[in-house]
Amino acid sequence: MTFRDTLDVDGGPVAAEATSSTAGERPGSAPSRNSWRVAASELLRNRLGVVGLSVILLMVLFSFVGPLVYHTNQVTTNLTQVNLPPSARFPLGTDQVGYDVLGRLMVAGQSSLEVGLAAAAIAAGIGTLWGAISAFAGGWVDSVMMRIVDALIAIPTVLLVLLLATIVTPSVLTMIYVLGFVSWIITARLVRGEVLVLRTLDYVSASKLAGERPVKIVLRHVVRNVVGIVAVQATFEVANAILLLATLSFLGLGPPPPAVNWGGMLTTGLNYIFDGYWWQIYPAGLCIVLTVVAFNLLGDATRDALDVRLRRD
Repeated sequence: MTFRDTLDVDGGPVAAEATSSTAGERPGSAPSRNSWRVAASELLRNRLGVVGLSVILLMVLFSFVGPLVYHTNQVTTNLTQVNLPPSARFPLGTDQVGYDVLGRLMVAGQSSLEVGLAAAAIAAGIGTLWGAISAFAGGWVDSVMMRIVDALIAIPTVLLVLLLATIVTPSVLTMIYVLGFVSWIITARLVRGEVLVLRTLDYVSASKLAGERPVKIVLRHVVRNVVGIVAVQATFEVANAILLLATLSFLGLGPPPPAVNWGGMLTTGLNYIFDGYWWQIYPAGLCIVLTVVAFNLLGDATRDALDVRLRRD
């Protein structure tokens, strides 16, 4: 009992004030709005995190708003303007079938970002539920579910992606499902480790004694407390999905034309690497590198912001 508590032992205004001031800081409680504001403030104080977030926003604007400002024909080919170098009319030149490379980069960015973000969302959802259910159930259920995870981890990710890509017909939608399916494993292990700690806390035990169903406890109490871990991992999964999509396109297993992504543009440009058509190679490669590095920087900054041990005073 603190000195303030002794001033009003009957639970008057002073005690109520003390209770309300610490209610959002109980160990194991769901993150309060104040804690999220503090995390956002820490994120904005991280210069590399701000750089990563700024690059991501620029890439989103470039890919989705750019075509509304810079109009190009990305539907029909024009063989009279093949492999033209950068000029005032074509700032980044044209490709082997006459498409404006700058406009092509914008359209390709839409597919790359959509696949990366959607695949990361699917991976986060599957991994969170799998890890939470596995840890909360325990016993043989936990053993079976985690052995499945161990078996999938033992298979190289690229090999698993290639196997799935040869089974299904390549398209943007199928690539989202394939990359989302292979990306949830790490999230599941991280969530399971956190839930193993959370399930021993008092508020989870109280929910069990109150007769709440296990599924409700997992969704209402457990999953809410692993949002930070999942958010951090999701940023890395976006970068991984973009790289995997580029890898599949490089190997000829990506979405076929008319769909286009940065990896596909890079693959096509490499066919002309000895012809000096650098504008068909470097812009797409630079977009991939910048986007992947930006998401990694944002992931590191998000992890630092959500970890109270790493916060600056």
